Amino acid sequence: MNKVLNEATVDVAIIGAGPSGAVAAALLRQQGHTVLVLERQTFPRFSIGESLLPQSMAYLEEAGMLQAVVEAGFQHKNGARFVHGDRSSEYDFRDKFSSGWGTTYQVERAAFDQILIDCAARAGADVRFGHEVRAMTTGDAPMLDVADAEGRPYRVEARFVLDASGFGRVLPRLLGLEAPTRFPVRSALFTHVFDCIPAGSTDRDKIVVAVHPEHRDVWFWMIPLAKGRTSVGCVAESAFLDVPEARRADVLRKMMKSEPTIGALIGDAQFCMPPRHIGGYSANVERLHGSGYALLGNAGEFLDPVFSSGVTIALRSAHLAAHTLHRQLGGASVDWASEFDEPLRRGIDTFRAFVERWYSGRLQDIIFHPHQSDSIRRMIAAVLAGYAWDETNPFVANPARRLDTLWELCAGASSVDASYPSLS
Repeated sequence: MNKVLNEATVDVAIIGAGPSGAVAAALLRQQGHTVLVLERQTFPRFSIGESLLPQSMAYLEEAGMLQAVVEAGFQHKNGARFVHGDRSSEYDFRDKFSSGWGTTYQVERAAFDQILIDCAARAGADVRFGHEVRAMTTGDAPMLDVADAEGRPYRVEARFVLDASGFGRVLPRLLGLEAPTRFPVRSALFTHVFDCIPAGSTDRDKIVVAVHPEHRDVWFWMIPLAKGRTSVGCVAESAFLDVPEARRADVLRKMMKSEPTIGALIGDAQFCMPPRHIGGYSANVERLHGSGYALLGNAGEFLDPVFSSGVTIALRSAHLAAHTLHRQLGGASVDWASEFDEPLRRGIDTFRAFVERWYSGRLQDIIFHPHQSDSIRRMIAAVLAGYAWDETNPFVANPARRLDTLWELCAGASSVDASYPSLS
């Protein structure tokens, strides 16, 4: 690598050292490319998005990171439990339609993200923390203007740039790529607690997603973590949760106690940190690639946290981008629209159909239906486990129509027949 006074010429520059940036860097290093990762923050740092989906494990394994993740001692995860009042429905991700991993982990992201980027660095990526990308010139030889940790400017010339900056959305902001999202503006209020949950009172291997007793578009997460901690949060339209910082603890405590399951398990648990707030997180762009760059994970599009799809989409995007870029750097003619953008969006659109019907109440009616078909449950479990790109699953091939038809059957009958063509 050519360096002069901190300047660099590399095959690939990656903006952001989160999961998508780390996995892309490791995959590209496996393929022999020089990689520079520029991260504005200093790690370890807190991040939300702690409940992984099993589909993610395949990408971590391919990137050579699986052993480090397994040995870290994170909380095991095998499914999700949905609750609404006295109704409860559990989905075991090991019993699913799609083949592949059925288990994963619930992680503290500070430790998880550090593990991944350390793996990328050991694979040979040049990782620079405290370095901020301030401008980009697009084209066949894109150029980045960067400031190091002391604010000193330098330039990076790359053959291609991947934006893995997450909610920082560096290139959408610098290049004016942002587009409207169809989702209402929602916020999340959350913290970690010392849970002191009695053994056997809940299955720590499953995330809990609880619907507010009165407002079906307001929901809670409870994610058991290792060492007696739990991540807990509430998601609602912004007006519901946008409160002054001084009131966040009282509001979150009151919200936790308003939901029977969470209230009983951790309603009085001690907060490990002051509650945090994030709002307006849903984002979109017109396209996920351009001249000399591609957008990974949340830098391109973020839907909603309800099904914990963020990290899975991020890793899928890193996988697709790394393999497409490897072919391009090797001299092949590639079509980023058909080889990266469109395949990635197919899975995103599957998650989008599920998220939209969660908030409309239709998916909730399906999940809590008292007489459920085992075969349909396995198809839905596969999507909830992250297999949103498996188009052999009818609820991936045509998710909106299948879910709407299933909801109509749920609304009109006491049981749901799994046989198609009733849903064809």
